[in-house]
Amino acid sequence: MEELLYGRILSEKELQSIPENVQRLESMSENGQYIICHRCNSKNLKEEVKLQIDAYYCPECINLGRVRSDEYLYHLPQKSFPKREESVLKWSGKLTELQGNISKSLIEANKDKDSIWVHAVTGAGKTEMIYQVVAETINNGGVVGIASPRVDVCIELHKRMVNDFDIDIALLYAEGDSYYRTQLMILTTHQLLRFKGAFDLLIIDEVDAFPFADNPMLYYAAENSRKKESCLIYLTATATKNLNNKVSKGSLKKVNLPRRFHGSPLVVPKNIWCNIPWEVEKIPQKLFSYIQEQRKTGFPLLIFAPVISFGHKFEKTLQKFFPNEKIACVSSISENRKDLVNDFREEKIDILITTTILERGVTFPRVDVFVLHANHKLFTSSSLVQISGRTGRSPERTSGLVYFFHNGKSKGMVDAISEIKDMNRLGGF
Repeated sequence: MEELLYGRILSEKELQSIPENVQRLESMSENGQYIICHRCNSKNLKEEVKLQIDAYYCPECINLGRVRSDEYLYHLPQKSFPKREESVLKWSGKLTELQGNISKSLIEANKDKDSIWVHAVTGAGKTEMIYQVVAETINNGGVVGIASPRVDVCIELHKRMVNDFDIDIALLYAEGDSYYRTQLMILTTHQLLRFKGAFDLLIIDEVDAFPFADNPMLYYAAENSRKKESCLIYLTATATKNLNNKVSKGSLKKVNLPRRFHGSPLVVPKNIWCNIPWEVEKIPQKLFSYIQEQRKTGFPLLIFAPVISFGHKFEKTLQKFFPNEKIACVSSISENRKDLVNDFREEKIDILITTTILERGVTFPRVDVFVLHANHKLFTSSSLVQISGRTGRSPERTSGLVYFFHNGKSKGMVDAISEIKDMNRLGGF
């Protein structure tokens, strides 16, 4: 049972038995009319979180199990692992000169126990750039956490790193593996709330993604889950207010990588005015023509829809107009979403309609991207930059099509295109 507690913070209900040497922590504290949760640091009005009994609960982190003021949280300080004689890194690929410079910066930050932000364009090869610093930490007996706000990113990252590292890698998310003690964990940012002083190296990937972006509770979880003497690395393709503030205050170093690993520029989206009905019983002629032209190329087509219901309606209508194409729709409620994504990657599906769940963290070698209702409020500038970044990621095809179909440009669309052009300029294009 001690194995479950090293570097973690758990409720009594999460433990089958409680070790004798465990640290009992107050789960909550009172501050005037507020109650503060010691797992997630959230502050709530007492009257809003009072139970029928003489106790309070925390609604902010209840998805991890209820924390109550009349119950303890349990913790044991992290224990280091033995140093390794042989490196855990199996990857035999080579970094570009620019990637190599970033990798060296990360190793230096890790030695100095600094916080650092890697602002790299989509398709820059961020994952490979962290390999050396991850391996060094593990070889020295340390514990590494790699967290992302998105489950799909975690699953994709786990697949890659299982092949490239000779070590057991835990994958932790709501429906993921059960926890076991290991030196390398890939987990959603909410799972960080279950850790305290655990990580020698913590990497947050896709910092700009919901729900992590500018979220005080999850930033607290990141800080609380790592050791006082540790390194924190942020990875993102788009900036956030929180990160910019940290850089301006001098509490966060920043390094930039404005070029993709294959040396070609980012694909700049093209705005196309097209009024698409939400019921979409018939495909507008303009949109039909663009899809028809794209299908002549034989490249896979990824179509982004702002909401799930529209995506499924569009799938059915599109299948009627293109009966010979293999078409599917995937969203957060799709039970077989892993299979659909994999089939699309293997080009067993010709056209995949999706929501923003596939805006980041996935690579499809030769894909083109269409965004329907691109001016919808759910398509933020950050989201549209990431969506555009699905194209041209592979040396097999370094270009591609990105079309924003809209019935009136949004600020998100304008800002996304401006940011992509800026990054290309920084990259020397």
